[in-house]
Amino acid sequence: MIHKILLGTYTRRISQGIYQIELDTTKETLENLALVLAETSPTYLAKSKLNHLYSVTSRNDQGGVSSYDTENNFLNAVTEDGAPPCYVAVDDGRQLVYAANYHKGALNTYKIQADGSLKATSAIEHTEPTGPHKNQDHAHTHYTDLTPDQRLAVCDLGTDRIYTYDVSENGAVEEAAVYLAEPGTGPRHLVFHPNEKNAYLFGELDSSVTVLSYDATDGSFTQKQKLSTLPADFDGENGGAAIRISKDGNFLYASNRGHNSIAVFAITENGEKLELIQSISSEGDFPRDFALSPDNAYIVCANQNTDNLTLYRRDQTTGLLQMIQKDIYAPEAVCVYFE
Repeated sequence: MIHKILLGTYTRRISQGIYQIELDTTKETLENLALVLAETSPTYLAKSKLNHLYSVTSRNDQGGVSSYDTENNFLNAVTEDGAPPCYVAVDDGRQLVYAANYHKGALNTYKIQADGSLKATSAIEHTEPTGPHKNQDHAHTHYTDLTPDQRLAVCDLGTDRIYTYDVSENGAVEEAAVYLAEPGTGPRHLVFHPNEKNAYLFGELDSSVTVLSYDATDGSFTQKQKLSTLPADFDGENGGAAIRISKDGNFLYASNRGHNSIAVFAITENGEKLELIQSISSEGDFPRDFALSPDNAYIVCANQNTDNLTLYRRDQTTGLLQMIQKDIYAPEAVCVYFE
């Protein structure tokens, strides 16, 4: 079987935009890298159920989100002064797109038009006190995506908070709850367990995963457990990056930039407890993103600084990873998106 994968990239050195590569599960190889869209620093990607593509973009010293139709034809770009966002997500139910802007500490919301293009609807900036880490100089919104009950969860690395918002059909947001993480955590990304009652927060700044319970009655989170994604004997610089969960809810994966590894956790006690069971090399430098294949049999990891992908076979019973291909060229890749 052939799985097509889109790669979001920076275009600071050698990349020209959005690439596609194929995972051949018969040969267990990644191959046929090709540029599919010329775009400036499309660092995060998302697609709607109608197969419209939405990408982070930077144009003429402005940042925002670009939209493309089903044939990858450019529709429009909605931008504003300043740095581009770092995360983009689609809300098919309300026909909205959300973007998290790290540099501005902002949440931007866009309405999807009939042809798939975008129109800006709202923007809010976080102003709460920041954490003690040197990278928490101000608010740094890093993630914004839907909760299982269709609220919006927003991680802010700078303020050590997860904000939960209620969202109207036209994209207006209203704060429902706020979770305050331990000082210096640096909330980066969040994934939910299939049971819809637990979530896992990746702390970029302290390389931690926090197990949270989620209360759908009010959108609040409560901490249940917190543990490191690093081996006990590691004392170098590290930043947490991507976090993913298996479809069966039994295993959690998190990538470490610095230690250059993927940490594998077993999930027990109905989602409320984690145990580190493996730490495997990313076979490159700065594994900013990775993704599980649709059948959860493989993981593809992107190493930003060494311009390479790594392919792992995943044991669906034990959750453990085995590297089966490395050094696959992919320039400045920072987002792995299975189509």
